[in-house]
Order: sequence, then structure tokens, then C-alpha cells
Amino acid sequence: MAELTRPDLEALSSRLAEVEGYLHIDERRGQVSELEAKSAEPGFWDDAEAARETMARLAAARDDVESIDAARARLEDARAALELADETGDEDLLAEASSIAAALEDDLSELELSSWFTDELDHGDAIVTITPGQGGLEAQDWCEMLFRMYQRYCDRRGWKVTVNDAEPGEVIGLDRATFTVSGKNAYGMLRAEQGVHRLVRISPTDAKKRRQTTFAGVEVLPVLPDDVEVEIDPNDLRIDVYHASGHGGQGVNTTDSAVRITHLPTGIVVTCQNERSQLQNKAFAMSVLRSRLYEMELARRAEELDELRGPKHDIGFGNQIRSYVLYPYQLVKDLRTGVETGNVDAVLQDGDLDEFVVGYHRWAVGGGDER
Repeated sequence: MAELTRPDLEALSSRLAEVEGYLHIDERRGQVSELEAKSAEPGFWDDAEAARETMARLAAARDDVESIDAARARLEDARAALELADETGDEDLLAEASSIAAALEDDLSELELSSWFTDELDHGDAIVTITPGQGGLEAQDWCEMLFRMYQRYCDRRGWKVTVNDAEPGEVIGLDRATFTVSGKNAYGMLRAEQGVHRLVRISPTDAKKRRQTTFAGVEVLPVLPDDVEVEIDPNDLRIDVYHASGHGGQGVNTTDSAVRITHLPTGIVVTCQNERSQLQNKAFAMSVLRSRLYEMELARRAEELDELRGPKHDIGFGNQIRSYVLYPYQLVKDLRTGVETGNVDAVLQDGDLDEFVVGYHRWAVGGGDER
């Protein structure tokens, strides 16, 4: 931020007031008091699952309240420093006020982003699946590149990543990658990545070094809370077990631990192989199946093609949401929002995706997305 002025502080104050309104912060304070009292009741932990859900709600409400309180304190600190700088002409105090205001601006950007997430599922965890599309074997390499990019992005945001299925490609890359992301607003943030991703580069496997375009599809689903009911008839399921391949550690191939579940009425197929036991793999596969059936039910009720992830497209030409060009120039551009950068290494190697994710949600809130 340039040299701070009083109008700058008033603008930040207005933004903070708007965020407090979006987050219903007074209601959140009441929730904190109510849930704290509930957690102190005798026998609270007798139902461990219900207790964990309550503590998770308490942590989320407390985090919102503490974030607003911290932002409010920063605003007052910046005001005090600016007033003293005006009175004394102290350049150091003015620099301190500007620094505090810049930090407050960053805080408000995060809080504004969180306030845009109006669906309760937005605040929860996400299941991400990356699938190669057009481009042959190199699409599998692109699938793995995206997989690594998202792992680094999650690391940057402090989210936990659990790899559930990473099927090696025929020669290079991955034929499929599925992972769960756990952290605040994980689903809300990552649904910005739903769609087809296009890569343009010199082929690393072509002896003639020709330019090649490859595609991969990214699917993002919410991890459904236990209280969201999705009826699944066991008679509608075909469950196959097989030897796991790929990642998993010592002994991964010694038993038929991998699980493939086919939902016969819809044809949905879900696999998981990265957990140690067949029971764990089955549990995760059922979780993904619940999420996909829930998505289909939302689409049916709304009489739309797809409620959560938008229209389904072929993973190929003309359907991409973002292009990553490595040759003949370097550029990453989101075709929905117009956000772009020439620093492709920061995006692909370091997972620096916030500009694209935040840009998508700002665009969506402004009416760019039908969701």
C-alpha cells in the first residue's frame, strides 16, 4: 500500500463492516457462547461423534469471531499510528500505519472470500479427481502435473491432503488421481478449479520436439456431513476387489485391498486403492459415491444439467476453463475471468493459485457464474 491516508482507513473500515454483516458476526458470537456452554455439560463426550461435530462447529464459529476481532484491532492500531504520525510528523509512525493497513487489507480479502461462501458445504472438505483427456499418453503426464500443483496449493493454504487413488499411466504420469482436501473452506475454494484444463508445450516425448496440446479434467465434490442423507440400496451396488497398484507403501500388493464400486442404476464407478485395508478403501469409495449421487439429486430437483459443477463437457478442445501455455510463450490464463500471469513456474511448480481462485469467486459473485 502507498502512503496511508484517512480516506484509505475509512474505506477499509467500510469493507470490514460489510464483511461483519455478511458473516452475521453477532449471531456467530452467540453461537460461540451457546456451543461453549454445551461442550461443558456433563456427559457431553458420551456421544463421541456428536461431540466432535459440535466442537467442529464451535471451532468454525470461534475462528470467524477471532478473525473479525483481530481485523478490528488492526484497524484501530492503524488509526492510532496515523493520528500520531499526523501530529508529530514522524515518518516511522506513518510507515508503521501503512504496514498495519496493508496487513489488514490482506485479512479483509480472506474474510471477504469466506463471506462469499453461502452454502454450508463450501466451508467443508473436498474430494478432487483429476482425469486425463485428449492428448494421448501426454495427457496422463498433464494429469500428474496438475496433481502436484494442487498438492502444493493445499500446502500453501495449510490444508491436509489425503491421496485416495493414484493410478499410474501406461508409460508416464497418472491415469487418474483422487484425493481428499481437509481444511477451512476447502470445497468452496477448490470448486473454482472444476472443469477442463489445457496445456500447450513442446512434447517431452516427441523426438522432433513438436508443440502439443493436452487436456485434463478436474472434478471437485463436497465431502458430505453425516447428517446429509443419501439413500443407497445395497442391491444396486456391485463391489469388486483387486490388487492395489501404484502408491501405498510396503506390502500394498500383497492382498486384494483395492475396491471398485459400481452403482448399477446410474453407472457411476468409484475406486479407491491407497488405504491400507479393504474396509478403509470401501468406506472412502462409498463416501465419493454418496457425494456423486447427492450431486445428481440436486441437479434433478433443480432441473438443471448439473447443480454443483456446471455443464459436463468433453475433456478436450473448446471446453477448457484455463490454459497453461509453456511454448511459444509463457502464460496461464483463466478463460472465465480473464485473470492471467506469465509466471507459469509459480503456478505449476509452487501452486500459486490464489489469484485465479479468488478471481473466479469474485467473478461468480458478480454474476459471471450461474451457480
